Amino acid sequence: MYKKLFGQTAVYGLSSVLVRIFPFLIAPIVTKAFGPTASSPFVDWYSIAGVITVFLTHGMETSFFRFAQESNIDKKTLVSTSALSILGIGFIYLILGYVFRQDLANAFETPDQVNYLVIFLFILSFDAFATIPSAVLRLEGKPILYTISKVAGSLVYYFLVVFFIKWLPNYPNGILGLKYDPEIGVGYVFIANLVQSIITLAIVGKEFVNFSFGKFDFKLWKRIMNYSWPVMVAGLAGIINQTLDRQFLKYLLPKEEAKHQIGVYGAVYKIATFITVFRQAYQLGIEPYFFSSFKDKNNHKTYAVLMDVFVICNCLIYIGLMVNLQWISEKYLNNPLYYEGIEIIPFVMLGALFLGIYLNLSIWYKLSDQTRVGLYISLIGAAITIFINFTFIPNYGYWASAFAALITYTSMMIISYIWGKIQYPIHYNVQKIVIYLSLSIAISMVSFYFFRDNYFIGNGLYLLFIAFLAYNERMMINKILRRS
Repeated sequence: MYKKLFGQTAVYGLSSVLVRIFPFLIAPIVTKAFGPTASSPFVDWYSIAGVITVFLTHGMETSFFRFAQESNIDKKTLVSTSALSILGIGFIYLILGYVFRQDLANAFETPDQVNYLVIFLFILSFDAFATIPSAVLRLEGKPILYTISKVAGSLVYYFLVVFFIKWLPNYPNGILGLKYDPEIGVGYVFIANLVQSIITLAIVGKEFVNFSFGKFDFKLWKRIMNYSWPVMVAGLAGIINQTLDRQFLKYLLPKEEAKHQIGVYGAVYKIATFITVFRQAYQLGIEPYFFSSFKDKNNHKTYAVLMDVFVICNCLIYIGLMVNLQWISEKYLNNPLYYEGIEIIPFVMLGALFLGIYLNLSIWYKLSDQTRVGLYISLIGAAITIFINFTFIPNYGYWASAFAALITYTSMMIISYIWGKIQYPIHYNVQKIVIYLSLSIAISMVSFYFFRDNYFIGNGLYLLFIAFLAYNERMMINKILRRS
């Protein structure tokens, strides 16, 4: 079981890493071609993309895994009902978005970029349409095909950006009938992103083999929605916690200062991608397993062990990044305007780590059909996020956003643990987890604030931590090695 889970997580991790690498590679290209603030529209629009995506998918992915475990539900009916729900909402969204496209562009203070906004609407729609076929791949344990769908689209995205922005301007007569249009400019990135979404949907689309318009079951849909609407609202609150701080920066700071801070904040926030990638890979592999094993006698013990593994891996990633943060930031950001943002990275990454722990803890209310608990916790987190950002951004800028995220995720993690201990007790190794987290934070902060340029000391401390982990977890390591 562990071998299968770790194997799938590794494959999903490969897809997540490769997909996340391309924004790293594309950002310097866009910055060099159009200036350091060129990425502001992307940071701005994509900060709201999560909210739209949550509405479009309305909790159907999690609900799909939940109801797929009921033997009396026909698979074709479940796939058709879930997919049609997303398709219906998606087409309504596209129609309304197109009709009110200029109003939306005006609201984002980008009235001259309405055409790109329309492309953006289609990108989110195609991504949503791919939700259920991608979930089928995960449910059936097909991580390789899932990975191919993501990586193929991302490769095309990257090469199209390079083609449009770096190569095409060098050919006044064009290439294959295509000529560079300076008026499109940064819009070429949106065009490339749209092609990526279409390719991903085309690859996973074959999983619609179980789809039929005549198989929509209204009674089943009502059951699914009763389970999924709290998941959707919790997702919306979660998006507020994760991305809407960019909107607060935009509206609470002077225009030029806001553009600068959004650009810096969005750029340095990508450093936390390394933690986010592992969390996403782990969830992609583990979520179907959680639902399929909730009736097993030893499932609570397994969940506790998996939490240990998750925390250990995150601690290793966190320290590894922190002790090498200076050169990673300089090499990636490669722009003096962004160097100022490096100081918030330790806190942004720590917040991302605590968010991952919270999401692991949240499995208890999903398994016990108490999804409204997730709604309440997420709303508490959203309230904290809104209060801190609204109160402190005018004076502290993106520093307020970074600490708002850290305080929010810490609070949500603690609340979920205490609530779950009462309602669905899982005996996590809390003492061990606290020790690992405390050591990780101590080593990271000491290295960052006192030995930032001394990679020998920082990585030496990192190796000592690895040795400590290896000794302390020797029994688990031996078990895994024997079984493999």
